Amino acid sequence: MNEFDYLGLDGRALRVFLTVLETGSVTAAAEYLGTTQSAVSHTLEKLRGITGDPLFVKAGRGIAATAHAQAMAEPVRALLDGMRSLALGPRFDPASSRREFTIAANDYQRDLLLPPVLQTMCTHAPGVRMRIVPAGIPTVEQLREGYCDLIISPEPPMGSDVVSEHLVTDQLVCYYDPAHSQPPADMEQYLAARHIGLRFDDSERADFENRFRARGIHRTVAVVVDNVASIPSFMRGTALLAIAPSMLDRSLMRGLAWAPPPFPVPALEVHMSWHRRNEQDGAHQWLRGLIRQSAEALQQCLAQHGGLAQCARGSNT
Repeated sequence: MNEFDYLGLDGRALRVFLTVLETGSVTAAAEYLGTTQSAVSHTLEKLRGITGDPLFVKAGRGIAATAHAQAMAEPVRALLDGMRSLALGPRFDPASSRREFTIAANDYQRDLLLPPVLQTMCTHAPGVRMRIVPAGIPTVEQLREGYCDLIISPEPPMGSDVVSEHLVTDQLVCYYDPAHSQPPADMEQYLAARHIGLRFDDSERADFENRFRARGIHRTVAVVVDNVASIPSFMRGTALLAIAPSMLDRSLMRGLAWAPPPFPVPALEVHMSWHRRNEQDGAHQWLRGLIRQSAEALQQCLAQHGGLAQCARGSNT
């Protein structure tokens, strides 16, 4: 009866065994593994007790593997590969996957970053589906409870079990229809105009609306919409003004004009957030990589055109 039960096997012991087998020397194996000869010898003694075989015997000035040790080589390699795969998670193959991802993003983040992601999916992962749902005011619970796989938003939800990554920086600008209006030259002209307001739901105004109220800025609002995508339809053919992200000029606001507002506005940051349980998931990592590539393409555009304004306007030429 063996002194040790086979359940006493562990990956480190098997790695030591393979290293001794491949180097043909306890000393060389210890140097390669960064440990001591006595530690290697102790591990081999444990394996001898489990297998009931000497594994390695003296041969001249060196050692030689027994027939049992040689027969163990391939199964041990397979075991270690399996343990490695278990630690890394199942391999994700985009070409054959039928995975569905749910991404929470409001219309600005959706239109800015996700169309290139879908293009890549259609080409390289035809079985993968992307479901986009409104983020509203993002919360940690959306990720914890599995409402979505990812949140793309200006303000990432905060939680010890949530990971967030900055994607791109934009700025808020004042849009107008150049056929019916001119950009406000100063605060007086801005307040004298009529505006399109933005409210994400019945209880929360867009963040910049809250800043306006905090600064005592009261505008005449002609219509309030619940998403950025509605702004162009209401603006075209009118003298209305609207505050919205500059890079919408690349798509949604194409054909409209914009100018910096006559008051300071903070930068608009866009972040990607996910739950830590998906940190090592291969499919999730692939999706995050696609979104990251989309954001990097925007950043390259900014660098090439010398700023957000030039990039956004240059994209329409």
